[in-house]
Amino acid sequence: MPVRVSGDRTVPVLTIDRPEKLNALDYPTIDALRTHLDELPARDGVRAIILTGAGRRAFSAGADIPDLADSIARGTAAALREIVARGHALTRAVENCPVPVIVAVNGLAYGGGCEITEAAPLALAADHATFAKPEITLGFPPPFGGSQRLPRHVGRKRGLEMILTGDAIGAQRAAELGLVNRVVPRDDLLPAARELAERIARHADTAVAACLAAVTRGINVPIDEGLGIEAAWFASTVGTPGVRAGLARFLGRRKEAS
Repeated sequence: MPVRVSGDRTVPVLTIDRPEKLNALDYPTIDALRTHLDELPARDGVRAIILTGAGRRAFSAGADIPDLADSIARGTAAALREIVARGHALTRAVENCPVPVIVAVNGLAYGGGCEITEAAPLALAADHATFAKPEITLGFPPPFGGSQRLPRHVGRKRGLEMILTGDAIGAQRAAELGLVNRVVPRDDLLPAARELAERIARHADTAVAACLAAVTRGINVPIDEGLGIEAAWFASTVGTPGVRAGLARFLGRRKEAS
């Protein structure tokens, strides 16, 4: 299988398992990732998902070029259906997952691998990781959402520098731009991702899902519309056990301190 699941029930680890191909995203791999991202959040007790690549060289080198070439050779309709629609569906699944997807970038993240990182709400990078948008060298723009998400994350000019040159950047520069949350030594990558997941999992699952949805859905709309989205997600949590438990803890501590 091109994707394997490991880890515990609370924080499963999804691993792109094609190290001999630098974890390139051929069509079966993309489809398997989407299936797991749909199914895992529905399992009882899952609070976050760590997504990484097999081996030490690559998170993912991006789309599998023979697949791309075959689709493009069959014309525009096939290319849009098999490349763009499939890639958009994958990055949307990462972005809209109801539990946090934490990408652990364990090597190069090029093309689609970079676009998955852009779509994820949280990302950590090993200190040897590199990031690039090399699609322009093949004659086309990023097709998995990268022309839209990257400039929104890092700014128009900095995003365009990566997109228009195809040049790679290192992990520290990716952190400075906001593409990843932070950089850690390569041997600490998965433990750091798990520690981050556990800091999130201590909070009510309804609150985590509401925070994710409010930010993801509100970040690219006018502020008044975004405030409406925030209000709606706040309202969805008011009657939940998580709110009752959180208020009870706070009021109990306050009573003990008085």
